[in-house]
Amino acid sequence: MKQELKTLPNHIGFIIDGNGRWAKKRGLPRSAGHKAGSETLSLILKECFYTYNIPIVSIYAFSSENWKRPKQEIDYLMSLFEKYTSDDFIKEFPDVKLNIMGDESKFSSKLASQCQKTASITKNNYKYILNLGINYSGQEELVNAFNSIIKKGIKSVDRETIKSHLYTSGQPELDFVVRTSGEQRLSNFMLWQIAYAELYFPKTYWPSFNKKQLREALLVFQSRNRRFGEVK
Repeated sequence: MKQELKTLPNHIGFIIDGNGRWAKKRGLPRSAGHKAGSETLSLILKECFYTYNIPIVSIYAFSSENWKRPKQEIDYLMSLFEKYTSDDFIKEFPDVKLNIMGDESKFSSKLASQCQKTASITKNNYKYILNLGINYSGQEELVNAFNSIIKKGIKSVDRETIKSHLYTSGQPELDFVVRTSGEQRLSNFMLWQIAYAELYFPKTYWPSFNKKQLREALLVFQSRNRRFGEVK
């Protein structure tokens, strides 16, 4: 008998790592790993939203450091992002709000336009939210938040002030973060929002992360004793 899932995160994050190594292991180009990774992303998002009814999913898709990769690989990734943020997203996830996390100034005009258009069309979808990190840096997010606060002339800052100036303004902080591939580091992912999140590092490369492994991850989350500093 399957163990019942009774405790689920309200906000889950994925550091989707291992696309290139998945492809290399199979003698395939890195682009094949990224394509397979995008298919896994759609699968896992559907599971999170529609099977488990998790309201918020955050994805670390492309960091600000990833621009150091070969141009051919970056161009392919950008083409995937262009497709993922197009009308295809609205057709696949008609009730999901798309929220882009990251500096859009380095996006192509096509990608920037599509992100803005899809974000605008889906802005009133509040049941489910996808925070998609492209050209994202947790440190830069905080720098941008502090600069916005300064520009507004706010003299006294508390936690709520900072939270209201993040990409995830109005959202709860992360409950659970899954980084695939077995690497055990955060790599600058949502450094404010991750403060009290439970962390899980399966050794599976992202393209091989499936429904069964997602359920196993959620069972791990359920088994954790979240104390938030209290004695329990």
